[in-house]
Amino acid sequence: MNAPERLADQPAPTSAVLRTPATPAGQPAVQVRRASVVYPPAQSNDQPVQALSEIDLTIGQGEFVSLIGPSGCGKTTLLRVIADLEPISSGEVLVNGLTPHDARLARAYGYVFQAPALFPWRTVLANVMLPLQIQGRRQAEAEAVAREQLGRVGLTGFERKYPWQLSGGMQQRVSIARALGFEPKILMMDEPFGALDEITRDGLNEQLQQLWQRERRTVVFVTHSIAEAVYLSTRIVVMSPRPGRILKIIESTLPDQRSLDLRDTPEFMALAHEVREGLADGHDGHAGRH
Repeated sequence: MNAPERLADQPAPTSAVLRTPATPAGQPAVQVRRASVVYPPAQSNDQPVQALSEIDLTIGQGEFVSLIGPSGCGKTTLLRVIADLEPISSGEVLVNGLTPHDARLARAYGYVFQAPALFPWRTVLANVMLPLQIQGRRQAEAEAVAREQLGRVGLTGFERKYPWQLSGGMQQRVSIARALGFEPKILMMDEPFGALDEITRDGLNEQLQQLWQRERRTVVFVTHSIAEAVYLSTRIVVMSPRPGRILKIIESTLPDQRSLDLRDTPEFMALAHEVREGLADGHDGHAGRH
């Protein structure tokens, strides 16, 4: 069974290696206040497009929060705003008390994209080492850290393989190892398993849950899958069709330790039903306004 995907966010190289500052006790990992994103018209006769509208969201340290909603609802836009990959038009966003830009420079987070962006001419080990080398780490240190992270995602023994020799799920695990290499406090994941078959996806969900249990890093996770959101999350944020707004935040009542068998329990199915109802209410409400 193969495990998660991710694309390490590689902050722009700087002359000095910045370390993630210590996070004061009780400080949220992410604070979003009245944040909106409006895209200007592509042509003079077009209308501006509002992707996000007045988003308020606080994510505590060590939470696993999933963003779910219909296509085009702004889930990925919100994640990219938090990660300093997209500017906001109004409002405020703080990541560990810093602006997203400063948090990125301080390497406060790793980012996992929808598809693994591995360099095909570099081995698995060399791909994981790359951001560490960009940071200016010594070769021996970068290799030691990369080997440790590959072990964490179950890929010890695959260091000399090339991405094209791996399955999609294994490539995702390489990406996650690369994202974890510089010890980020926050892991942001944009539908990393969406293109995988169901069996591989189940395996990656299980391994990601186990990784979160061990590490207790803050995870912000974008998904279209209700079952995935319910299985992985401590809280589920249900978003509306564009312009993206937060319709409902659902607290998980599931036990802390989870296995895939949990998906057959009445408690799991009740949570999944609550998420489904929230999505349906948002769609109906949006349709009613048009």
